[in-house]
Amino acid sequence: MMDPRVMDRDQELVRRAGMADADVDQVVGVLEALRRWKETERRMSEASRRYWRLGETDMRALRFVIAMQNHGRVVTPGAIAEHLGITTASTTKLIDRLAAGDHVRRFPHPSDRRSLAIEVTEEARRAARETVGRSHARRFDAAARLTVREREIVTRFLDDLASTDDGQPADQVHAEQGGER
Repeated sequence: MMDPRVMDRDQELVRRAGMADADVDQVVGVLEALRRWKETERRMSEASRRYWRLGETDMRALRFVIAMQNHGRVVTPGAIAEHLGITTASTTKLIDRLAAGDHVRRFPHPSDRRSLAIEVTEEARRAARETVGRSHARRFDAAARLTVREREIVTRFLDDLASTDDGQPADQVHAEQGGER
């Protein structure tokens, strides 16, 4: 329940003075729609990880390699490490897992003898297209159905939401407010 009339009756956190009930209802409706989207996204991500039998970082690596290949770029372990913000040792283990699962293959870099190139296997590319790709296409279609002005509004709103994170973990905020866990 995200209705501040229920969760914050005394308006200690959510100021709604001067807002009509219809406006509060509409704001709550937006927040509920976001909650439904987050739940859908979580389920889709979980289903995708189960299908691929991979963790989130491995999935991010695969998406990166596919995207770079689609642009004709040679992908190196170093590029993967930089993209993911992980160490080269962690990247080696990640690539080992992906190769063991027949998701990627290693081959000599075409212009740098000291480096390897990483490529997504054709089977993995086809599976990604049929699962994640189709899902992304439906999301793109939903955004494309909006008018230019609606897309600007949605983008501004989502950027505003993204900026509400002050970077503190929830348990730290809780502790600073004197709460017990």
